Amino acid sequence: MFTDADVVGRVHWSDPLAAAQLAVALASLPIQPYVDLVCVGTDRSTGDSLGPFIGSVLAKQREKGLLPPSVSVYGTIHQPVHALNLADTIEEIKGQDRESTVIAVDACLGRVKSIGCISVKKGPLLPGTGVNKQLPSVGDYHIIGVVNASGFLEHAVLQNTRLSLVLSMAEVIAEALILYFGNHSYKAEVALGPFLSF
Repeated sequence: MFTDADVVGRVHWSDPLAAAQLAVALASLPIQPYVDLVCVGTDRSTGDSLGPFIGSVLAKQREKGLLPPSVSVYGTIHQPVHALNLADTIEEIKGQDRESTVIAVDACLGRVKSIGCISVKKGPLLPGTGVNKQLPSVGDYHIIGVVNASGFLEHAVLQNTRLSLVLSMAEVIAEALILYFGNHSYKAEVALGPFLSF
């Protein structure tokens, strides 16, 4: 069980400085030169699609040179990392001949007043706990976004989560990661802003 002591940064997606605050939180962590971003979720559930949407944005921005080659992205809308292939993805990352920091990204359910909040936390992500699934933990650190309320019929709640909220949160988290990992060239500075595309 994680405590507030594990939280490095927390912000609501609607805060105009949300992406910058999350980037500052990431900057406070001892992150290795090589980074594996594991965006967990599925394209078959609105609420659980946060990770894949973020992965798709990051993959496109990486192609444009806004993420360095030392940052690898796993999990997109077209190739999600989910319950059936999470273990294989973890083994693939472990099998690489290099040391890296693994940052997992996922949606979660929480208290009503926390809906829309995004947290950067120390320690591994425990995916599936909100819907009572036993899945392997992943990550040295993790980023989670509260997309809806927990406590009753979690699968149905995820299916009925507003896509508008998920996309808004995905854009903030993706922008934060690009702010932190981006090369900060003139090209990168001009390209930041609304870049959500799949």
